[in-house]
Parts: sequence; structure tokens; C-alpha cells
Amino acid sequence: MRVESVKAFIENPIFLSSILSWLLAQLLKAVIVLLKGHRRTGREILETIAWRTGGMPSSHAALVSSMTTQVAVQEGFKSNLFVVSFFVALIVMRDAMGVRRSSGIQARTLNILGRQLAEKSDIEFHPVKEVYGHAPLEVVMGALLGIFIAAAYAFL
Repeated sequence: MRVESVKAFIENPIFLSSILSWLLAQLLKAVIVLLKGHRRTGREILETIAWRTGGMPSSHAALVSSMTTQVAVQEGFKSNLFVVSFFVALIVMRDAMGVRRSSGIQARTLNILGRQLAEKSDIEFHPVKEVYGHAPLEVVMGALLGIFIAAAYAFL
């Protein structure tokens, strides 16, 4: 790749507002965890900021709503790119509340049952990964954060 292409990508308003929205959502998530009084190590806070899923606000929703808003500002509501980004955003936000949330609840239940069975039957149990989805309010707040950041980036 050429340096100019990489520079153009990194300086793209859609990219910048989307990344900023994701980062701010992750930072807010870490602050909220700390304010709730949950004791966390520095490593756990960094993991929350870097890649943990679930919690308030949804960084997935913040990113895709910021992207879609910025596409609307840059390309217009009539553009094909806006239509595609709008539907991708809907899919991501629906998935965050639906499939990922349901699979996380099921994984938690399987782990509880597996631990209980392992204790009673003296068998080895390997827990499954619990993926945390979002409650609807977490997705709405993430989406509003993304829209606000994209609008602020575009108009300020």
C-alpha cells in the first residue's frame, strides 16, 4: 500500500468518528464499572477498554451508528453507501441484543449446571466462554453516543 492511501484512510471522517465512538464507549464502560464499586485490577480495566463485550454503553452500537451518521453527512441519505451502512447498523445492533445476549445467558446457565454436575459426579468440567450481549437500553445509549459523536465531528 502507498503511504498516501494509508494516510487518507486514517484521516477519513467516517473512520475517525467511528473509532472515536468505539473508544469513548469502551472508556465509559470502564468508568461505569469502576463507579459501580466493582474491584478491578488494572489489567481487567485495560481488557474492558480494549475488547470486552457487553455493558453500558454498547460500543458496537456506538461504532455502527457513528459510521452510519457520518456516511449520511458525507454521502447523503440517498446514497447507496448510506443504505448499506444503515442496514449493517441495524443487523449489528439487533445481534447485540438478540443472538449474543441469548447465547451469553445460555453459556452462563450451562456453566452453572456443568459446575454443579462436576461437583456431584467428580468429573472434570471445562466451562464454555460466556459472550455478553446487551440489554436494549445499552444499545440505545451506544447508538445515541455514536450519533452525537459523528454529528459533533461533522459540524463542530
